[in-house]
Amino acid sequence: MLESGGKVLKEGLMEKRSDGLLQLWKKKHCVLTEEGLLLRPPKHRVKELHFSNMKTVDCVERKGKYVYFTVVMSEGKEIDFRCPQDEGWNAEITLRMVQYKNRQAILAVRSTPARAREPSVKSSGALVSSHTPKTCCSGSPRVCSTDVCMSDPV
Repeated sequence: MLESGGKVLKEGLMEKRSDGLLQLWKKKHCVLTEEGLLLRPPKHRVKELHFSNMKTVDCVERKGKYVYFTVVMSEGKEIDFRCPQDEGWNAEITLRMVQYKNRQAILAVRSTPARAREPSVKSSGALVSSHTPKTCCSGSPRVCSTDVCMSDPV
């Protein structure tokens, strides 16, 4: 998935809190791509945190020389990280996640047929608008998707 390629946007060390009973901080070599975050521990397999499975980056706290933050996954799992304050991993991950989600939303809209995006519904042969007709400043009735006519005085 992520490991197969993609442009590397940021690379470096972060620490991840372990899930175990002691919750120790373990160093991970991290690679941020346009698709997500790769965590490469020294001796174990690579863990992929894909942006499609991320919900948010939360709980940013600055203490001492570290920034602590939590990546919340779609299924509710929370993964705690820390890094030196000057490295900005939390901001970079948040920015890239938002950009990824925006790209996916645009692709979804583009792949939807135009008729499915239109606010009008065809009912018994007549076109019915979901908007209420308004009278424009010129006096002619119009269907408007906003409450303000562009030529109305402000």
